[in-house]
Amino acid sequence: MNLISVFFIGVGLSMDAFAAAICKGLSIRKKFLEKSFVIALFFGVFQALMPFVGYLLGSIFAEKLQRIDHWIAFVLLSIIGVNMIRESREKTCKIEEDKLDLKNLLMLAIATSIDALAVGVSFAFLNIKISMAIFVIGLTTFIISFFGVQIGKAFGIALKDKAQVTGGLILIFLGLKILVEHLGLLTI
Repeated sequence: MNLISVFFIGVGLSMDAFAAAICKGLSIRKKFLEKSFVIALFFGVFQALMPFVGYLLGSIFAEKLQRIDHWIAFVLLSIIGVNMIRESREKTCKIEEDKLDLKNLLMLAIATSIDALAVGVSFAFLNIKISMAIFVIGLTTFIISFFGVQIGKAFGIALKDKAQVTGGLILIFLGLKILVEHLGLLTI
């Protein structure tokens, strides 16, 4: 898998964090840039950490499952993508007061990065260079989340569902691409 594909996986995975960042942006009134940075840092770090943990877990089984690894990657990415699209229909966004509750932010960062754990498992099956992948995914999520907070303050919740649908479609497409490539139907 090349750098461009990993970047698009990072974009797809970051859409849950982007949606959450938009919600956080709705409530920030003071120290906006500082709080935007902290929110983006939490999301970026956990989006990078979870694929690494998944990679370590997947590495244990990668050799045994090598013949069906492309199917596993396809199924995991498709399930995550479909779930993101399904979640986009939820029009809720809990608006909190203007303080950063670090415990709440930690739980939100973990919740929005669970999908990345499953992607990390598929990375182990596909022999992806994990250091490059976690750097790209973490940095991509940080940047997208930072701008998500800005967008939340400026535009409100209107973009939350579109971000989740876009992220879901990207992950489904990449899962399909992996499957088609490994079946020999496409060579990119």
